[in-house]
Amino acid sequence: MSSDQQQPYDQGYGQGYPQGHDPSHDPYAGQQQYGAQDPHVTQTWQGQTWDTQYQPVVQPAQPQQPAAYDATAHLPPQPATTAHPLPDETPAAAPVRGEPTAAYSAPTTSGHTRLTDAQRARAEGRSPIIAPGIQPAALTAVLGVLLAGGAALGSYGLLVPLVLLQAVTAAGWFRLNGMWPARQGIALAFAGGLAADVALLAAGRENAPAAIIGTLGVWVLLTLVLQLRSHADPDERMYGLMATVASAALTIVATGHLGAAPDAVVVGGLAVPAPTSARALPLPGPASVVVALLAAAGAGIAAGGFTDLGTSGALLGLAAGVCALVGLHVASYDYPSRFVHMTAGVALPLTAAAPAVYLLGRALA
Repeated sequence: MSSDQQQPYDQGYGQGYPQGHDPSHDPYAGQQQYGAQDPHVTQTWQGQTWDTQYQPVVQPAQPQQPAAYDATAHLPPQPATTAHPLPDETPAAAPVRGEPTAAYSAPTTSGHTRLTDAQRARAEGRSPIIAPGIQPAALTAVLGVLLAGGAALGSYGLLVPLVLLQAVTAAGWFRLNGMWPARQGIALAFAGGLAADVALLAAGRENAPAAIIGTLGVWVLLTLVLQLRSHADPDERMYGLMATVASAALTIVATGHLGAAPDAVVVGGLAVPAPTSARALPLPGPASVVVALLAAAGAGIAAGGFTDLGTSGALLGLAAGVCALVGLHVASYDYPSRFVHMTAGVALPLTAAAPAVYLLGRALA
């Protein structure tokens, strides 16, 4: 072999290959044979194809995205959210006087604490004491006349309007305390009034105190047991216990009309509507109270003329009028609730007058 065909092994790499590089494994060997290519062009597809007319389109090089963008590229799309301003960007608007605010919620039955209407009225600068008005006073007059007429007929004639008075008292007291619906408490208090009526009729009018106090004690114990079995939170159970006991006590106390002398019930039934109607008149506060008491005493004198009490009916009418004003004032502590005015505003004046009618009736008869 001639010298131009045979070269030393180390001289073969003097033609552009570095020492130690094998030309058979050179990835660019094919480029030297078939023509050099641009090393900056990205090869998109290699291999055989049946379409000899296919010419791949070379896209220009795109700038590399940051690593944080690539890490979130495969995350599922997130729902769009509404942007809210920062607290210091939107100044709080001052509440308008007389308009309800969002801090006060509607009555609920889930056990959450609720502001009463009287507390809301105080917070908004209004008076929480609103008199029921002339319509409840008219209903009180109708119910008082029914009591007086029933007492003139006898104990069983008095029983029908008395049961109606007890039912309205039980419902009105629960609504006055912001507890509605409260069917179980109303039914329990009303059942206490019926039990007192039955006990008084069975024991006789002369044993009325024992029948009323005994029924009241039994109903307080029954209410306590039922509230202990409740699964509500402690605060709600205590509030329900006090409301039920008070409602049952008022309903049972109304039985005093059944145990009082018939003449005293007649005078009291006709005297109570006078102060409630006088308080509905547009008069100043102190003047309205004086007019109401004078009207109660005058109605007592007029009603005493139809009975054996005579002029002593004025004292009974005055005492019944004072109790009626107390009951009317209690029924005014709910603003603005027409249901309370048409229940508690009707019944509480007559119910509160029951002890005075019973005690003074026995003393004057």
